[in-house]
Amino acid sequence: MSKIDVRIHGSGIVGRALALKLARQGLAVGIDARPAAAGGEQSADVRAYALNAASVELLRELKVWDGMAPDARTAVYDMRIAGDARGALAFSAWQQTVPALAWIVDAAELENVLETAIRFAPAVATVDAEAKAGLTVIAEGKAAAAREKLGVAFERHAYGHSALAARVVADVPHAGVARQWFRAPDVLALLPFDRPQPESSYGVVWSMPQAEAGRLAQASDAEFDQALAAATGGAAGALRVQGARATWPLMQAAAGEIVGPGWALVGDAAHVIHPLAGQGLNLGLADVTALAKVLADRESWRALGDEALLRRYARARLWPVRAMAGAVDGLWQLFSAPGLRGLRNHGLTLVDQLSPLKRFLVSRALGA
Repeated sequence: MSKIDVRIHGSGIVGRALALKLARQGLAVGIDARPAAAGGEQSADVRAYALNAASVELLRELKVWDGMAPDARTAVYDMRIAGDARGALAFSAWQQTVPALAWIVDAAELENVLETAIRFAPAVATVDAEAKAGLTVIAEGKAAAAREKLGVAFERHAYGHSALAARVVADVPHAGVARQWFRAPDVLALLPFDRPQPESSYGVVWSMPQAEAGRLAQASDAEFDQALAAATGGAAGALRVQGARATWPLMQAAAGEIVGPGWALVGDAAHVIHPLAGQGLNLGLADVTALAKVLADRESWRALGDEALLRRYARARLWPVRAMAGAVDGLWQLFSAPGLRGLRNHGLTLVDQLSPLKRFLVSRALGA
């Protein structure tokens, strides 16, 4: 490719989705090659993402959604949330008149399908680190080297917790029900999934103090199963862990600026939130949609890297990102404080009784 309009640093889901989106607008895109696995072998990836309706719509538009294997994407029809003192909240797709509350997607499958789509996109080419373009987009994640090179501040707030991810199989069908337990000091989510066993598997995302996460990551399968049984009370049946476990430290973070002359940040390079609401990747894919729209709607005389143009993207993302980050951080603070146990559990039950508020929350979660 002799001329590049947009250079994307990063080879993850957000960067590749942006490359495909911009290529559909007729732009020539250069992107980093996907790094080879160490030793030439692909390690097991136990991550699962909860995608909202807006993210699924984007992936459908990019011809990626239907390229995934049927058992790599599972609809969530109901969500049941429990507090630590009988507080409870339930959402139903049927009651909210939507096809599904979310879709749980295998992370590795989505990355592989995006990689395949990139290889068959004639307007997208892999380029080296020195490639130049009128617009540079940084999508390298929270540790983005290109962002650091620009000198952009990235304010981090560490929670002192880690997320532990695993796959488990239940002895009863999941029936498309996602379950979440808000407790002090941990938050546990079971995401209905069809891998490794159809209709009875879950992706586990368990936020807890770092020392405990490290201990459970190294525990025997039997010990891990016992810890899950104690945390869930058998609500999802008997659970048995399958395969590897992974952990990573949790933080909230935000870049001081997400645009400048000739550059823009998307995804975790711009903002990082706690995974308790499952909205991190959804925010990144919403960045893709917003930036692509700004570039598509630009005046014919305006350059892609024009800072005034890129400020439109920054304004479009300012409040959606701040609102979600604030809401998620507020929830974590509320449920991590032992002294607020009665208040938070009463709040869960109160919200469960307010249908208009539940409809609003569902619409926000779906990206409406």
